[in-house]
Amino acid sequence: MRANAINDLGAAVRTGQRKGAAATPQVVSAGTSLREAVLAARAAGDTVGLVPTMGALHEGHLSLVDAARTECDLTVVSIFVNPSQFSPQEDFARYPRDLDRDLSLLEEHGCDLVFAPAVEEMYRSGDTTTIDVGPLAEALEGKSRPTHFRGVATVVMKLFQFAPAGYAYFGQKDYQQTLVVEQMVRDLAVPIEIRVCPTVREPDGLAMSSRNAYLSGGERRSAAQLSQSLRLAEQLVASGEHDVAAIRAKMEELLRRTDGVDLEYVAFVADGTITPVTTINGPTVVALAAKIGKTRLIDNLRIG
Repeated sequence: MRANAINDLGAAVRTGQRKGAAATPQVVSAGTSLREAVLAARAAGDTVGLVPTMGALHEGHLSLVDAARTECDLTVVSIFVNPSQFSPQEDFARYPRDLDRDLSLLEEHGCDLVFAPAVEEMYRSGDTTTIDVGPLAEALEGKSRPTHFRGVATVVMKLFQFAPAGYAYFGQKDYQQTLVVEQMVRDLAVPIEIRVCPTVREPDGLAMSSRNAYLSGGERRSAAQLSQSLRLAEQLVASGEHDVAAIRAKMEELLRRTDGVDLEYVAFVADGTITPVTTINGPTVVALAAKIGKTRLIDNLRIG
């Protein structure tokens, strides 16, 4: 982004020309240009919110954009399908990508600036440094995908360096990911505040995910049972059942009766941790992962 474009963007935000009105977001692909724009906005007294995404945007992502727009003067969205968080057998090559559609949606939601880098911008030749947050990344998703959170933490830290915003927005659907990012920010004293926003769901309860596009009609109906099993856990606790083994057994029974669901795990952890609990005595997160056909989905719900 040229200096005059950076100044024009900052002036537009400061005078309120962009607030409440759709305008085409500025798109940058160079990290240095993004950093200059964010630092210029902050030097002018503007608050900056960053929404990291891998594109293929849906209402869940857009709710994060809306939250950033509500709280901040300048909203930055990154669109980057991060290869380092995919293992070799996962879906990096076929992960949905449609930048034009994403930009149209971001225009409707008042995004100011989009960072859409090439892989070479994020991972330069010779880069060797990665970030490992330790045991927090080893259970649940980390057990199934051993390199996943190292890739997530590394790319998020790079984004925080390119976009030194005051706030960064993540979705509760990726519960363990939010804990990993918060741990990294605390441990490395990153001056950014993490905002975790509620999961957005389809009318039938299915958590919105870019991977839902992979599902056939029948698989889509089966996938809706994942959230139904979480609601079942919530209902059982509300009715007085607090034994995790009993609740998990009923959830698993429901999912065993559902065609095409290959359940990977159901975990009950103390809210804000990945520490397993055996009895529901306070705020608890029920998290699960399953394959529906060839598509792996995750979901979670706070109960108790």
